[in-house]
Amino acid sequence: MADIREFFNGLAGSPKRNENRRKVLLAVAIKADTQVGIARRTTLSAATVSTAVRELEKEGIVTNGRTDGGRAGKACLVPTDSVGVWVHLGFNHVTVVARRLDKDFDTVATRVNSEGVARGWNRARPDVADMIHDAVRETGCELREVFSLGIAVPRMVDPRTNRFTEPVLYPWRPGDSPAEDLGGMLGVPAFIDNDANLGALAEQTYGRREHAETVVYVKVSTGIGAGIIVHNLLLRGRRGMAGELGHLTLEADGAMCQCGGRGCLETVIGAEALLKQVRVARPRSGAADFEHLEDVIRAAKEGDPVCRRVIEDAGRTLGRFLAQVCNLFNPDVVVVGGQLTECDLLLAGCRETLPRFALPGAVAEASGFALELSELKTRAEAQGALVLGLRGHESFSAAG
Repeated sequence: MADIREFFNGLAGSPKRNENRRKVLLAVAIKADTQVGIARRTTLSAATVSTAVRELEKEGIVTNGRTDGGRAGKACLVPTDSVGVWVHLGFNHVTVVARRLDKDFDTVATRVNSEGVARGWNRARPDVADMIHDAVRETGCELREVFSLGIAVPRMVDPRTNRFTEPVLYPWRPGDSPAEDLGGMLGVPAFIDNDANLGALAEQTYGRREHAETVVYVKVSTGIGAGIIVHNLLLRGRRGMAGELGHLTLEADGAMCQCGGRGCLETVIGAEALLKQVRVARPRSGAADFEHLEDVIRAAKEGDPVCRRVIEDAGRTLGRFLAQVCNLFNPDVVVVGGQLTECDLLLAGCRETLPRFALPGAVAEASGFALELSELKTRAEAQGALVLGLRGHESFSAAG
């Protein structure tokens, strides 16, 4: 078994040639790919990628399969014990995924906890640590063999500090630092970002639209967020606040939002707002049956007229906002993910209003634009965290 961690660390702080080899090695760890695909994802020239792959082959770290015609196939890692870990710290759910880096991106060990971090990070942290340990052990490896750690959270994260952007919103508190805590436990650099950003990263890396120039990923769950990729670069903004779709104002004098604003989109189609609509429409005895968003989704699938209408209306409202996003960024594709997409009515509502409010040229079928559900489904954000952890590992090593 090759020790990717030891080999990679041996390249740190070395000349340009080794910097390129680090980039190529991490790109292959993220996803086995052709040299053309690696060049696109690393922005290195085809000649530079070819040289790096050839050198990594000689080192016994990468293997470059051949097609029937003798051409170079996909470059991939040789068998290794090195593991990538990625964690999605949601409000009601925590997902931990571990993958040996020589395996396909969907060959993973997964642990899910339905309590989430709503109870507070200090209470959730021991359970998350146990989940990481269990997932890594399932891959046949040990914690000491973890190579990278990426963390997705449904909150704003400052990319310059790797910490939450102020104001730090509930259930997180000032001083909470999951990247520092979990990275310290594993002894690796850990990187954290907004989960919608990482959903966009995963969709462009592993989804059908991997060659798309501009990708918008919208997560619709407890809250609403968007990740935007332009020219292969994630648009984070100066303090990591880009894409906060859920905090755009829909009703100037509407309900108070936890961000301090009024009438934010999240107060209208976020999970709590949808639950409130359903409860109001119910007899007092029936309202108690709807405690969580999954209760609304399940009832809608079973034909409940109130729940179906609530989700479809949420889709129509979301479509109006996505129309403005399309007018601003003119994306190749808008991918909708998150828990609420488990019901087809959400996308149906979006499809109804998006073309009504967007510029025709931005969303016409003839333009090549697509509005579609995430094919990675509820794992998109966690998959993007793997990409973040590995890419961040490169920057961390180069800086060191």
